[in-house]
Amino acid sequence: MPGKINPRQMNQMMRRLGISVKNIDNVQKIVIQTDTKEYIFEEAEVVIMDAQGQKTYQITGNPKVKDRTEDTLKEDIKLIMEQTGKSAEEAKKALEESDGDIAEAIIKLSQ
Repeated sequence: MPGKINPRQMNQMMRRLGISVKNIDNVQKIVIQTDTKEYIFEEAEVVIMDAQGQKTYQITGNPKVKDRTEDTLKEDIKLIMEQTGKSAEEAKKALEESDGDIAEAIIKLSQ
């Protein structure tokens, strides 16, 4: 193919620009968490690019996307139940009424 650069030439050009590239071997799992989702890479390749002290991590792979809101809600309800001795239904209702504020829900159920 015309215009295609082989990896060796690419590495030489990057070194001339002051960019070093290093693979991280034996990566087992990568998890990226946001407030509502979790991205889990079970099989991924990770490359570190260092350009003048600034490191960039490149992840290549197919993540499984998990919705955290459901898991987080269950954990919050469990915590409220443990702290107040109330049922799951009561804990969920108090959590909803306090707009997700765990402390407020616990105080409300403890009165």
